[in-house]
Amino acid sequence: MSRLHVSFHYTLKDADGRMLDTSRGGEPAGFVEAVGQVIEGLEAALLQMKPGEQRSIVVPPEHGYGDPDPAMVQKVPRAHLPVDDIKAGDQFQTGADRQAPVVTVLAIEGDEVLLDANHPLAGRTLYFDIECVTKRPATREELQRAADSQ
Repeated sequence: MSRLHVSFHYTLKDADGRMLDTSRGGEPAGFVEAVGQVIEGLEAALLQMKPGEQRSIVVPPEHGYGDPDPAMVQKVPRAHLPVDDIKAGDQFQTGADRQAPVVTVLAIEGDEVLLDANHPLAGRTLYFDIECVTKRPATREELQRAADSQ
């Protein structure tokens, strides 16, 4: 089965219109379809677009990063953290791998730290301005990288 590779530019905003992230000013982002490299709502919209087309979309939590999972909030001993100087609101990656989860410090209670491993955008409606740049069959290398990242 042949899969598409789609490259695109995006600007992500929150409900108040504040920009959270953008690819503008740099290289377009890209993904291979149907392997989970981008959130479902974004992928579905981009697969319907033609190169050069621009669109604004709203992605609800169930098609984005899902609802927060209470089981992903845990207390851990402060000594187990990879950073020394922390405060509530800080975020850090739990490992050296690019795919390692990012956790958010919710509270510090003595020698314990309350961490939230939910995606920082879980439970939030996402507002994207997107532009489909290219759409073509994925190369063998792109398919292999996508398979390796799963």
